[in-house]
Amino acid sequence: MLTLINLLNYTDRNVVFALFEPIKRELVVSDQQLGWLGSAYVVVLSLFALPLGVLGDLKSRRAVIAFGVGLWSACTALGAAVSRFWQLLLCRALVGVGEAGYGPAAQALIAEFFLGRRRAFAIGIYSVGMAFGGVLGIWLGGVLAERHGWRAAFVVLGVPGFVLALLASRLREPRRRPPATIRATVEGWYARGRARARQALRVGKPLIWCTLAGAALSSVLDVLQGLPPGIDTAVFAACVSVGVVWTVVRLVPVAVRGTSEATEVAATAFGDFLQASGTVLRTPTLIWMFVGGALVTFAVNGLIAWAPSFLERTHGLSVATIGRQFGVWGLAGGALGALFGGR
Repeated sequence: MLTLINLLNYTDRNVVFALFEPIKRELVVSDQQLGWLGSAYVVVLSLFALPLGVLGDLKSRRAVIAFGVGLWSACTALGAAVSRFWQLLLCRALVGVGEAGYGPAAQALIAEFFLGRRRAFAIGIYSVGMAFGGVLGIWLGGVLAERHGWRAAFVVLGVPGFVLALLASRLREPRRRPPATIRATVEGWYARGRARARQALRVGKPLIWCTLAGAALSSVLDVLQGLPPGIDTAVFAACVSVGVVWTVVRLVPVAVRGTSEATEVAATAFGDFLQASGTVLRTPTLIWMFVGGALVTFAVNGLIAWAPSFLERTHGLSVATIGRQFGVWGLAGGALGALFGGR
């Protein structure tokens, strides 16, 4: 299951690279902006990986994984509805938030299930999803874009994640209680959603009523004659401002309670972070692994991101053809490297 989710992870991550050229033509963006679209998820993932990893350790890795898969799948599919560059940039950044929650929690689960050399081999199998998904994202994205348009590619590759998010909520955690049934899980999500919606409506009631009152007053003032211009807008803005202030005042007790709980969690997480950082800095092997991993990622991401555009612009190849040409070699090399590296 984790390998399959990892495959979807890298498929949704890399699909945007296959769509660079049609996006460039339709949204009229520069290569620099395309670079931001390709790297937005990396920047956000780097920022959110640590806090979401800590959350998985403190709460439930199963829940963090399900949340991450659902979020990045929704944001991948929402990429089909954009009409501006900044909208697509936001969607891709939120993909990074979802993926940041998945990676640390998934590898922690593997570490709990497998020990010694079996753990290395298990992580190798898990990494096969990365190799396959990285190439499939470009391959399938190119084929779908040629046949149905780039927006359809985002939808087709994003929607399956909702099924995997539901299945991820059923993952077993060895040191914690087993998951509830699928029906109980869905009912729990619905019940929590209703409770939070009711709480939000209760706290935000002043803002809602003040906004409605402001809209009604401004409508009345708009039809009256002889009033100063802009008085209706000013009244509406004043009503909304009163509602915002009133709502903030009502939020203070809720925020204080939440801050007290969050402070205890943050103190524990910060202590764990300092301990882990000390271990890394005292171990040269780990330092060189991080440096080497960063350099490999720098080179590979640059190749994956721009190879389809380069071959299309320079050699006139379609993205689907590009995927088929080096997809087989990429799949074979990536899969063999991941498996034998785990040995």
